[in-house]
Amino acid sequence: MNPIERRAAIGLALIYATRMLGLFMILPVLAIYAEQLLHVTPFLVGLAIGIYGLTQAALQIPFGAWSDRIGRKPVIIAGLGLFMLGSVVAALSESIYGVILGRAVQGMGAIAAVIMALAADLSRATQRTKVMAVIGASIGMSFMLALVLGPLLQVWLGAPGIFWLTAILAGLGVPVVVFLIPAPASRCIHNAEVNLNRFKSVLGNKQLLRLDAGVFILHMALTAVFVVVPLMLRDQFLLAPARHWQIYLAVLAASLLLLAPTILFSERFKQTKRVFQISILLCAVALLAMAWVSDSLILFLIMMVVFFWGFNFLEASLPALVSKVSHAGNKGMSMGVFSSSQFLGAFAGGAGAGLLLENFQQNSVFLFAVAMFFIWFAVALSMQAPEQRHTGYTARLTGLHGAQAQQCASLLRALPGVFEATVIAEENVAYLKINAQLFKEESIQQVCAKLTTIEIKEDKTWREE
Repeated sequence: MNPIERRAAIGLALIYATRMLGLFMILPVLAIYAEQLLHVTPFLVGLAIGIYGLTQAALQIPFGAWSDRIGRKPVIIAGLGLFMLGSVVAALSESIYGVILGRAVQGMGAIAAVIMALAADLSRATQRTKVMAVIGASIGMSFMLALVLGPLLQVWLGAPGIFWLTAILAGLGVPVVVFLIPAPASRCIHNAEVNLNRFKSVLGNKQLLRLDAGVFILHMALTAVFVVVPLMLRDQFLLAPARHWQIYLAVLAASLLLLAPTILFSERFKQTKRVFQISILLCAVALLAMAWVSDSLILFLIMMVVFFWGFNFLEASLPALVSKVSHAGNKGMSMGVFSSSQFLGAFAGGAGAGLLLENFQQNSVFLFAVAMFFIWFAVALSMQAPEQRHTGYTARLTGLHGAQAQQCASLLRALPGVFEATVIAEENVAYLKINAQLFKEESIQQVCAKLTTIEIKEDKTWREE
């Protein structure tokens, strides 16, 4: 990566990670803290835990469109301001309704899609995967760190202190955006009709819909689990909340030790689909056992390790599968729908778990999640194994007219080694999925020769692994 790409990767990873840290640090402590608030009910506790997902999902696309119009940085700063405001509202609230309002406002700072768009603006296609990987790694690390830091900070600062710390972190993100992250030289503003066609294409892709449904269920289950697990550790297993961080640290560490060889096995032996399906079953079996464990803390913790073993593999695999399954040129839109599904799942998990807890016993939350995982498993049985040989290839074209886009795409699809081809006239670009061993770069020149007004810009052609 060049210096601009390094600054972009580090700065955007910091922004994304601190936001996720703030959202998730409260996750393992809110159910216990909420008992001190006015007007509290189990449903309202679940709503407070998951409400951020609803506002995040609702505003991702509008914020992305807004950033196309006025620029990425101003929108990111506005989102950080909303996130800071929501944190302050939650910190000052003595009622559960105030915390719900604060969490909703936190979620209104829906800048995840804008951050990813800015990362794309500031990186060459050959380095974009690396930039995205740095941001993705920061998200995973912030989630794991949050589960450990949340209970620890609850002892030192209390839950309001966690909200205040979250507000401070959001405020510190502003100078990072202003001074560390470079300003993009230009933005690509997509034609509205093109975006609508892409959106229809994404929603019509059954393989993508399977993955969207999967991430919805995965994050629904995760949020639901943290509505009841902190209460179980305290009331059923008599563990003081001050010790909960030790439990989460041990569980996450053990699950990560299991995750590494699982990923290596699935990649080396090309068993991603099978391991993916087994991971769904692992989550279901673990939650089923957790629903009925009443007196053995060791068994309960083993089941938590099994759950996070499966969860971590699925969480790591889903975005990669979306990237592989999405049609050439539609990855951004596909990831937008995927992210919205994830946030909606968090909302459904929190609100649904609270409603179940209010009307039934704690094990009803686990059993509901188990049922959803079995539904997901049935859906995943028909998923296609990801193509291992796909390589992304993008070509910048000149002289391309709208009427020629379809003809150009048809000619490109007929080339040896080309799996997919999408040509967007408004951007003068062709997105391809290729088999690098069979594809010949000079074959694009032959296509351009047949469409006499089109030329390929050699210096703007690249391959993206």
